[in-house]
Amino acid sequence: MTGEAAGDRIALLEQKLAQVEARLTVREDELDVRKLQHLYGYLIDKCLYNETVDLFTDDGEVRFFGGVWKGKEGIRRLYVERFQKRFTYGNNGPIDGFLLDHPQLQDIIDIQPDGVTALARARSMMQAGRHKDFEGDAPHLKARQWWEGGIYENTYKKVDGKWRMHILNYMPIWHGDFEKGWAHTPPEYVPFPKVTYPTDPSGPDELLEGHWLWPTHKITPFHMNHPITGKPIEAQRLQRDLDHDAAIAAK
Repeated sequence: MTGEAAGDRIALLEQKLAQVEARLTVREDELDVRKLQHLYGYLIDKCLYNETVDLFTDDGEVRFFGGVWKGKEGIRRLYVERFQKRFTYGNNGPIDGFLLDHPQLQDIIDIQPDGVTALARARSMMQAGRHKDFEGDAPHLKARQWWEGGIYENTYKKVDGKWRMHILNYMPIWHGDFEKGWAHTPPEYVPFPKVTYPTDPSGPDELLEGHWLWPTHKITPFHMNHPITGKPIEAQRLQRDLDHDAAIAAK
């Protein structure tokens, strides 16, 4: 083999090695983002809200139930000042009689070309409730059991070599009491926030428009296009749905 041929072969091998290394990096990043999202599920299952806040970038945000909590201060306000005080009497961890399971399912993760941004869509199907022997005085502390299904459309950032949550965009889709099921769910089963911070000390920094819950039924927008056609993934609305929306808006 001539020197020129050997040089060409080495150049080709180096090119293939670089391609393999790039693909391996993407796969490793996908696994790291998946582990991060799954850890988030485990932490909020057990009401470890301080540790949950630490998963986020300093300039991160949470979009939840029609509100946006911005920055570490806002995120802490949601998880610690709102959830921790409401669910576990201020305890950072689980308490007897309170159930909150968040399985993390069907995650689709796309590492972006910059290598430090990731987008992901996933699903949670929550089982929640408070045992009759551990009731409190407030209405939200009474014994109850319910289901919740929701979609994540999240953004992640790699900071100092570690993936962190940047935008947690969780859209609850439906709720159902365990006894009656989702066929009898009243509109706005969990009330949307109506007041922002600081009027509401644990409220969001701003409110989102167009938020909805079952029995209204739409698609949470996909961050990706269709993998085969390359077209945006969109859905039609039935005319009767549009007529219903117009009738509701006219009231």
